[in-house]
Order: sequence, then C-alpha cells, then structure tokens
Amino acid sequence: MTTKRGWRPFGARDPHETHRVSTPLELLFDLVIVIAVASAAEGLHHAIAQGHAGMGIVTFAMAFFATWWAWVNFTWFASAYDNDGPIYRLVTCWIMAGALTIAGGIPRLFAGLDLSLAILGYVVMRAGMIVFWLIAARSDPVHRSTARRYALGIALVQVYWTTALMLLRPEGQGAVMALFGLGVLLELAVPLLAERRGATPWHQHHVTERHGLLVIIVLGEVLLASAAAFTLSDRPGGHSAQLVVLAISALAITFAMWWLYFSQEGPLDHGRFASAFQWSYAHALIYAGGAATGAGFSVVIDAVGGEGHHAPPLTGNLAVAVPLAIYMAALWLVRDRLVLTGPLRHGLLAFAAAIVGAAFLGEAALPVTAVIAVAAVAARSRVSCR
Repeated sequence: MTTKRGWRPFGARDPHETHRVSTPLELLFDLVIVIAVASAAEGLHHAIAQGHAGMGIVTFAMAFFATWWAWVNFTWFASAYDNDGPIYRLVTCWIMAGALTIAGGIPRLFAGLDLSLAILGYVVMRAGMIVFWLIAARSDPVHRSTARRYALGIALVQVYWTTALMLLRPEGQGAVMALFGLGVLLELAVPLLAERRGATPWHQHHVTERHGLLVIIVLGEVLLASAAAFTLSDRPGGHSAQLVVLAISALAITFAMWWLYFSQEGPLDHGRFASAFQWSYAHALIYAGGAATGAGFSVVIDAVGGEGHHAPPLTGNLAVAVPLAIYMAALWLVRDRLVLTGPLRHGLLAFAAAIVGAAFLGEAALPVTAVIAVAAVAARSRVSCR
C-alpha cells in the first residue's frame, strides 16, 4: 500500500513467493551494465592488441569488479526488498546513474589508470545502496540489525575509497593496484559480515534467474565479435575465408557457453549461507571470462582483417582460450563439482585444459577450440540427461 506521500514500506519479500521474475526496472539496470561491460571489454581488446596484455588484464579486472559489484549488490537487495514503489524506483535510478558514471570512467582507467571518474560513480552508486539499507532497517524490524550492518559497512568502505584513491592520490601503478585490491577485499567482506547473524529473505528462483540473465549479457560480447568478423569478410581483397571461419567459430563458442551454463541449474540453497555467497561471488569469474572471450576474439579478428594494431597470433589465440577456460572452470566451481559424481564430475576442467592447449595450433586454434567447446556441450548434456 502506498501513502499519500508516495511512501511504500520496504517490508521483506516472501522468499517462497510464486512466479517471482525480473522486473522491468531490473532489466533497465541490466541495460546500464551492458554499456559498462562493453566498455571494459573494448579496453581489454585494445590493450592486448597494442601489446599491453598484462596491464590490460589488471585494468579490465578493476573495471569489471566495479561493474559487477554494482549489479550484484542491487540484485540481492532487490530480491529481498523490491516493492516497486516511487522511492524504490528513484533510488534505483540514482544507483544506475552511478553505474553509468563508472562506465564513462572506464576509458580513462585504461588510458592511464585514472580512477577519478570511476570512483566518483562508484561512491554515488554505493551511497544509493546505503540509503536502501537504511530504509530497509526502518521498515523491517526482523532484519534491522542486518540492514544496519550493511549500511555501516558500505559507508566505511566508501570512506576508504575516497581517502585512499581520491584524496591521497597514490603515485605509481603498484600503489594504486594494491590499494584497489584492499578495497575489493573490504567490499567483499561487507555482505559476509552483515548476514552472518541473520540472512536477508532473498528469493532463490529470482536470484538464479538474475544471474543467468547477466550471463546472456556478457555473451553478447562474443556475438559482437562474430558479427564484426562477418562484416570484415565482406570487404574485397582480404582474408574473407579465414574471417568467416573465425565468425562461425565465435558463434559456435557462444552457443556452447550458453548451453553449458543453462544445461542445469546450480545448487543455490537459501538455507546455506556460505555456499550462497560462494555461488554468487564465483559467478564473477563466469562473467569476466565470458566478456573477455569476446575481447579476445576481437583481437584475433582485427589482426586477420588488418584493422588497427596486430597482436601476434599466439597472443590472440590465448586471449580467447584463457578466458574461455576460466569460464568453464568457474562453471565447474559453482555447479559441476557439487552436483555430479564419478569421473565426469571434473569433465569441464579437462575441456578447459584442452582449450588452452589448442591455442598453440596456429590458424587452426580457434576452429579447434570451437569443436572442443561443442564436445563439452555434448558430454555435459549426456550427464544432465542421466
């Protein structure tokens, strides 16, 4: 019920509510994340192509953490407290504005490790989450202590971010990365400490669906690379046949990544606090691996198509193989090791190792990688049907 002032209490949602699905507002939030993911993947693509793979990977990890953390914190809060009222919508728009500012700061981050705009957007986004948790503490007496711990923890970490990276302005890449890494650990600790003595009433199906939708979003980066290869193959006087093979390989790998993820739901259990956080946190590797696979394909396609800087062939192959292997290994971590038995329990790890090995096959590397990915789907499907 909404009051005359537009206030709708943030009472806890029923964790067993039927037909709970993503809302249009959550899907709009996903659209903001699409922009941020694309910006991070583009930065990684250009860094690898220009011969700065190491720094590019570190910067991508920083950008991707900020993007993913904005999304995952909102997702879990919404699962427990989304009331679709005016206040909820306005604060969500505030958080989206912060997330979009993070996306706008990602090019600066890749250009010279300039964190100023990204940190500004990040703190704005996290301030919105503080408001959310304070409102939840007021409206939900059962989980009031948990909500207050969230608000206090988030606020303290934002003091760290603004002090360590904006006011002190550390000199040198090593100092910036060390301070950023410490901030990441502090952020990851907040939910663990906040919910240790009382978990919020999140909805299992809703959270599972939301995580699956973000998988689809990051796979869009691989589809985008496939489309770029098809476009370049249509130009006269080039490597048309090789580009078509790359486009088909990227398409096959995208389908395989999608199929592997959605072949079986992961064991997300509302009653197991530690495993739920492990499940959600490990998804960051799935998302980063998916987006980075698209960036790797873009590196290879640019080199073959004569676009921009040309990375060595092995570098391009590894830029696809390593993140794809991480994606598969992360799937094993969040699901297969827990739901399968027997020798096939570790099948995805074997396929991941084979994919990394295939990177050393020269021009045949990515078509062979596609075949291995499809074989992984076939093997995993046989297991799921037992």
